[in-house]
Amino acid sequence: MTIKMYNTLTRKKEVFEPIEKGKVKMYVCGPTVYNYIHIGNARPAVVFDMVRRFLEYRDFDVKYVSNFTDVDDKIIKAAEELGEGVTDVAERFIAAYHEDTCALGVKKADKHPRVTETMPEIIEFIDKLVDKGFAYESSGDVYFRTRKFDGYGKLSHQSVEDLQIGARIEVGEKKEDPLDFVLWKSAKADEVYWDSPWGKGRPGWHIECSAMVKKFLGETIDIHAGGQDLSFPHHENEIAQSEALTNKKMANYWIHNGYINIDNEKMSKSLGNFILVNDIIKKFAAEVVRFFIVNNHYRSPINFSDAQLTSAKTSLERMKTTFQNLNHRVEGTADLGEEKEQWIKQIDNHHRAFIEEMEDDFNSANAIAAMFDLVKTANNYMREKHTRKDVLQAFISTFENMAYVLGIQLKETEEMLDDEIDALIQERIDARKNRDFNRADEIRDQLKEKNIILEDTPQGTRWKRV
Repeated sequence: MTIKMYNTLTRKKEVFEPIEKGKVKMYVCGPTVYNYIHIGNARPAVVFDMVRRFLEYRDFDVKYVSNFTDVDDKIIKAAEELGEGVTDVAERFIAAYHEDTCALGVKKADKHPRVTETMPEIIEFIDKLVDKGFAYESSGDVYFRTRKFDGYGKLSHQSVEDLQIGARIEVGEKKEDPLDFVLWKSAKADEVYWDSPWGKGRPGWHIECSAMVKKFLGETIDIHAGGQDLSFPHHENEIAQSEALTNKKMANYWIHNGYINIDNEKMSKSLGNFILVNDIIKKFAAEVVRFFIVNNHYRSPINFSDAQLTSAKTSLERMKTTFQNLNHRVEGTADLGEEKEQWIKQIDNHHRAFIEEMEDDFNSANAIAAMFDLVKTANNYMREKHTRKDVLQAFISTFENMAYVLGIQLKETEEMLDDEIDALIQERIDARKNRDFNRADEIRDQLKEKNIILEDTPQGTRWKRV
């Protein structure tokens, strides 16, 4: 069996061949942390978590890196509006990101690098591009010479001639060419800054990922991923910067998830129709939101609505009911009764179909269809007068394997009473006061397992069920 994935760079499905056998180096562009994440941010987090899980399930050792942009114009503006420091705003929304994505079943990356922690590498990266003639300083800003990089436009499949139509130099920019993009911005008065060979300033957006990929994964990686909206100009500019510096291919496979529409209209902040995950999971369980996302092919646009989530909830409940019935039936059942081989063969066929769909460009929609075929077979089996424990366990383990890959939870978590939660929160507060941070973290993790998410606010600790 081989894994095929659609490579945006070549616009075709390709057999996946890692640089090093059995290992995968994967980088996923993360959020700019100036607000709670919206459903558009959640989709790549869930989708590429699923890709990671499947690669791990197929016995690859995956090194997974996803960044945080923790200094940016948007964060500076948010800090001014909130009357807080840039670092405080970033820290708050990084914590919120982890809480929301944890609720959605997303595993933490092996490394979550931040711009502010990667500044020496970013400055060094830019400095070397200047030395090679691919970048130039202009009044404290540094720009990349786009036309000097011969391969510019190869990811988005656009020519430089096409791109120059409509390109312009904005007020305050001092570029040699309208197509050039910024690597380093000189600091404005009273703005956060770092010292550099070009004066006080901070990085442009595109350079951070190039520096982080090189630092944490190397000059060439297996998979670079993100939302479709990032393919141009962000990922195009990453390729130009990285390959101009190293003379090596930046990534062998570029994969992008599709857009999200809200009630049949493209999600856009300008239209005011973006929805925060924090708000969604107050109305629908986080596991339902995840199931809705993975029940669509990752490259397809998806339409997000209450009706779609209600349908996803019904489907997930059907699957969970079958799984719970299997677990109930297996108790006290002996390995006696009818022939088991025909049933084991059917179970294996469903599992094989699931794997084949996932190997075909991570087609989770079809994989879930194979999972529902397993539901049907399991329900037919349980209607039999005699059942065998080994067959029931084969059903259960196959469901568990499929659920792991998709990142969905089939087991019902034990419901906690409000007074139990309040008691644990008080214990956590006391632990923090006593600087017993290990116990405080244990309590937070214990509540997360029960689908209880904590939020530390200036007014105290709040909790919610997800």
